[in-house]
Amino acid sequence: MKLATALLTAIALIAVPAAGPAFANADDDAWIAKCVSDNADQGQSAETIAVYCSCMNGKMSSSETLSITAWEKLHPAEEKACSKAANWKG
Repeated sequence: MKLATALLTAIALIAVPAAGPAFANADDDAWIAKCVSDNADQGQSAETIAVYCSCMNGKMSSSETLSITAWEKLHPAEEKACSKAANWKG
């Protein structure tokens, strides 16, 4: 149930961006859903995870082939910025 809620939240955040137009596509949706799934056991709210994953996806090149989870390990500055934006605790 938590995963379903997190996925719905991620989709909602993509569909209704906070600032400016978003041009998310099915590929973005899949990457974000995978990131949400990868982080479901991190003790964060569904909203926090969805914001984090959407932020990380936005920082990645559209031609990136790594998952968000793999990419974040190579980009600590972006990970830190998205963690802050999402109010990630811990």
